[in-house]
Amino acid sequence: MARRTKASSRPAEDGPGWYESPRYYDAVFDVDTNVEADFLEAVFERHAGPGPRARRRSLEPACGSGRLLVELAKRGWNAHGFDLEPEMVRYSRDRLRAAGLAGTAVRGDMADFRARGTFDLAHCLVSTFKYLLNEEDARSHLACVARALRPGGVYALGFHLSDYAAGLGDRESWTIREGGLAVRCTITSDAPDRRTRTERVQSKLRVEEGGSRRALVTNWRFRTYDAAQVQRLLRSV
Repeated sequence: MARRTKASSRPAEDGPGWYESPRYYDAVFDVDTNVEADFLEAVFERHAGPGPRARRRSLEPACGSGRLLVELAKRGWNAHGFDLEPEMVRYSRDRLRAAGLAGTAVRGDMADFRARGTFDLAHCLVSTFKYLLNEEDARSHLACVARALRPGGVYALGFHLSDYAAGLGDRESWTIREGGLAVRCTITSDAPDRRTRTERVQSKLRVEEGGSRRALVTNWRFRTYDAAQVQRLLRSV
């Protein structure tokens, strides 16, 4: 279903980061999985055409740790996803297999993948789309999704918009505790650069488990968008 073609879809890292540590990555984001799945199903029920509504087959580009794959599969979806990071793909496959759920996870690049008219819902949340750092890759991704959807299918795409005039960065931090595991996640971003259409982002995971502590740091760049830039992009595809 998918193939890797471009390195731009994957963030650069300084040593081991959260993309090689799917269990910790999953713990950080899983707190909102049920809410996100409720939202996706509500969007689908409101906007899907009659054909897709009867089938319920989903596609998740850059599926990460597979948390939404598993949740939608539990709700009766035939869930499929792909990711560029091998550890994430293995983790997603193991989760689906352990739960006895129908679904697949394969390795692939969100900027260039092959799937033709077989999905009713596609979704890509938590600003993952912004890993595509140029207009060519962004347009290619949207075109690939359009080809993958059945007529009447729906694509839910979620990412933060930038306020270039404010000239401000951002910081958010939260802690997740699960039994003997505690993960504190801090994500910081620099002010978006209107000229280069990029912003620098860093995540820090401080992990406490079994009496030991470790830190995982990941650095990358996001492509930036304000509302007008999004509208121009969508009109171009």
